[in-house]
Amino acid sequence: MIIKPEPSLKDLAFLIENAGLQQSDLLNMYKKMVTIRYFEESIKKVYNEGKNSFNMASGIIRGEMHLSIGQEAVAVGTLYGVRDDDVVISTHRPHHHAIAKGVDLKKLAAEIFGKATGLCKGKGGHMHLFDKSKNFACSGIVGASFPQAAGAAFAFKYLGKDNVAFAFAGEGAANHGTFAETLNIAAAWELPLIIVIEDNKYADSTPKSFTMSTTFHYQRGLAYNIPSYLVDGMDVIDVYSVVKKAVERARKGFGPTLIEALTYRYVGHFEGDGEEYRTKEEVEFWSLVDPIKRLESRLLKLNYADNDTLAKLREEAKKEVDEAIEFAMKSPYPDPSEALKGVFA
Repeated sequence: MIIKPEPSLKDLAFLIENAGLQQSDLLNMYKKMVTIRYFEESIKKVYNEGKNSFNMASGIIRGEMHLSIGQEAVAVGTLYGVRDDDVVISTHRPHHHAIAKGVDLKKLAAEIFGKATGLCKGKGGHMHLFDKSKNFACSGIVGASFPQAAGAAFAFKYLGKDNVAFAFAGEGAANHGTFAETLNIAAAWELPLIIVIEDNKYADSTPKSFTMSTTFHYQRGLAYNIPSYLVDGMDVIDVYSVVKKAVERARKGFGPTLIEALTYRYVGHFEGDGEEYRTKEEVEFWSLVDPIKRLESRLLKLNYADNDTLAKLREEAKKEVDEAIEFAMKSPYPDPSEALKGVFA
């Protein structure tokens, strides 16, 4: 990646105006991104407690843990302003999408902790989060989000609704057959579906260049006659600008859009990942375009906020996250008698 220079103040103001964003929108986006970052850093800290030899079955939070630290701009830029009745299908790395969609922080944290007060009463864990009130779902199955979101999009079209369905996936999942199958049928039936590929360079530990015959996934969408775009996933304004047009198009009945967001994950594929597949220099390079610091710099440059205002927003986000973690810590575990309840329809 070649880091592009920051736009001039005049160009930046134009980009914001062209996207239809106001000062308050950018401040809300900033707080949401900071909330996601604080939440995952807090989860990371608790998750690693009691795992000195890194036994996934030990500690307060058990099992695998996939964090999205660094990818906040993709989630917030995509889902800012979407409606509660729009559907979002996420992946095994779902926290940033859930928070961006408005899922309750306390219930989210409690589910990750396996507590009875969680979204799924502690039975789903961090890879199986469901919130009917926000029409949010995810799955630990790689590539599953494509057909699931297409199903929701089909239902919206069949019922004559103007809702939109979103499918998030990593670049590794886009090499699964479900991706091609979904692109084909979504285009043929003009479904109100928006697919967002979070391209963070690696499918688990495999570099994207090792497994692809094309440079980018958005090129594949063009082959199915689907409007397809490449965006800067470390720039919340760029992501929002493109997604906004895709949403407007879908609501008017003109069909699907594919968006590939170039982004980067500052932590391993999973907690405990040795990360032998990438260098510290690479991580440090990508830290130069940290999406939160980037937006912070722009807010100051535009005089949309001063350091005190940003500090207050960070403190508010931290308080909300701390309260969510405390809620999860103090919540009870499910009673063993609950084990088979809610499993079968």
